[in-house]
Amino acid sequence: MPDVSTEIAPKVLDVRPTLKNGGEPFQEIMRAVQELLPGQGLKLVAPFRPQPLFRVMEGRGFDHAAREIESGHWEVLFTPRADVPAVEISADADRPETWPDPSRHLDLADLDPPEPMVRILAAVENMEEGEVLFAVLSREPLFLFPELTKRGHQWAGNFDDAGTAYRILVRVGRPKD
Repeated sequence: MPDVSTEIAPKVLDVRPTLKNGGEPFQEIMRAVQELLPGQGLKLVAPFRPQPLFRVMEGRGFDHAAREIESGHWEVLFTPRADVPAVEISADADRPETWPDPSRHLDLADLDPPEPMVRILAAVENMEEGEVLFAVLSREPLFLFPELTKRGHQWAGNFDDAGTAYRILVRVGRPKD
């Protein structure tokens, strides 16, 4: 009997047309990553070797293999690592399970960026140090994470089991000097 593989084919994204038209493909790439099925990889085609993206994708739990395909154009296969924790946490956060229960809850799943980020940042400004906010968003708030860290807050987040909503806990801290 032939070997039947259960491996999921990678999603293919060619950003050459976007770049040719003067667009910035980063959001398109991140949207494609959010749409990946658990265990699915992303095959990216670009008119250059996207070196800066390697670190971003590594932080999201992906390894990469890059190869030149034609006259300076590249194909990069990003594959999810099996050892990546299900919950991402800010670098300075202690274990989120030791945090107090959230005192504020926000459902921001119906809002388009940057509105969820704006509302989360406004909410934490009105909270006491050590309090925790819980929010639900329609996508991973990539631009929110560095802003929270810069303001001295800790965060932990992950996608729900269906992969359709991103959940984040923010523990209010003090701004770093």
